This record gives sequence, C-alpha cells and structure tokens, in this order.
Amino acid sequence: MDDRRPLRLHDFLAEVPDPRERSGRRHPLAAILAHACCAILCGCRGYAAIAQWGRDQPIGLMHRLGYLRRPPSYGAVREVFLRLDADAFEAAVARWVDHVLPDVDPDGLRAVAIDGKASRGSRRGAAPAVHLLAALDQATGCVLAQARVPAETNEHKTALRLLKGLALEGRVVTGDAAFCQRDLSRRVVEAGGHFLWKVDANQPTLLADVAAACEPPVSPLRPAAGRRRAR
Repeated sequence: MDDRRPLRLHDFLAEVPDPRERSGRRHPLAAILAHACCAILCGCRGYAAIAQWGRDQPIGLMHRLGYLRRPPSYGAVREVFLRLDADAFEAAVARWVDHVLPDVDPDGLRAVAIDGKASRGSRRGAAPAVHLLAALDQATGCVLAQARVPAETNEHKTALRLLKGLALEGRVVTGDAAFCQRDLSRRVVEAGGHFLWKVDANQPTLLADVAAACEPPVSPLRPAAGRRRAR
C-alpha cells in the first residue's frame, strides 16, 4: 500500500482473501465486508439484520461501499461469513485502526488495555458464549487486535498470541492480575513496549516485594512508626 495517501477501511478490506469460487462471485468481497461493518456500527447483530440493513439503504450509498448492483440477500451474506478467514478479516481491520490512529508522542506513552469478555448474544443452547480477548487503545477506544479465547486455554495464553503481531513501541500495555506473568511481560519488553499489571494476593511473594519497594524510606536517625525510642 502507498502510505503517502490516506487509506480507507475499504482499501484494507480488499486485502482479505475471498473464500468463494470465481464463478460464484456476484458481489465484491470488500463491499460485503464494508456493508457488514457499517451495519454492525448501526446496531445490527446477525446475518439477517446485516442483509436487511443493506436493502434499506439508498442504492447510491451501497454503490459507494463497492457494490455494482443491489446488495446481497441474507443467504449470500451468511455464506460469505461462514467461509471467511476470520483472522485475516480481524487483521485487516486492526491495520486500518492502527493507520488512522494519531502517531505516538515520542515523549510519552500510549496506553493499551487488554481484557477479555464474553460476547453478548453468542450463547447457543448448551454451547457457552464466545469469549474474546481484545487490545484496546485507551485514548480513542479503538480495538487494535482481538482474538477468541479457546475453551481449553485461558486469557494469559491467548494474550501471548494476541500481542505477537502488535506494534508495541511507544506503548504501555495494562491488564489485571491474570496477565501478571513472566512470559507475557518478557514478550512486551522484547517488542519495545512497557507493561503495567495488577498484582493480587494469589502471588504473595511478588505482592510483598512490591509493597516493600513502595514503602517510604526510614531514616536511621528516626525510629520507624510503632516503635518506641530506646533510652
């Protein structure tokens, strides 16, 4: 891509591999993905709602999203997303977000929070809700990267994979006690970033070391609090 000109989300979506056969492509993939992004921003939460949103919009708007004809039906939208490479789609959106964010202040740090949440409305019968881990730019609220937390692992292990492809220079990664792990901290530092984790009582030795390091200095000429001066 040419970094000398501002790029649109559509430019990044055009890099996502098309899972369809050439003979069955009635609509450009980038147009369908841009259509879905706009529909989700407007509150749509399903294939049917996304498809209907496109049918309800002025045809001129849909042409600006890349369509050459009337937007696809529910079945076509569903088929695309069932076969789509989700990781490639997530990566394309993350690159666009990183492109539109302002440059990091060379004299400061940009805070990035990592946290996991269950996806609302994703529970299906006995199947548990989808658990997602996201890296969020705290200044703008933009999601820089997102990954699904498999049932057989945890947020800490998923964070190792999530941060692997994220530019961390000039950024400080923050998280709760679940991320206070040596391997994750090492990965952040090796990528040129900084970290700030919460320490809980489940790591008593580390908690005691942090408390000792943060205690106010005691002067040898003045007794510590709670001690009686010797005669």
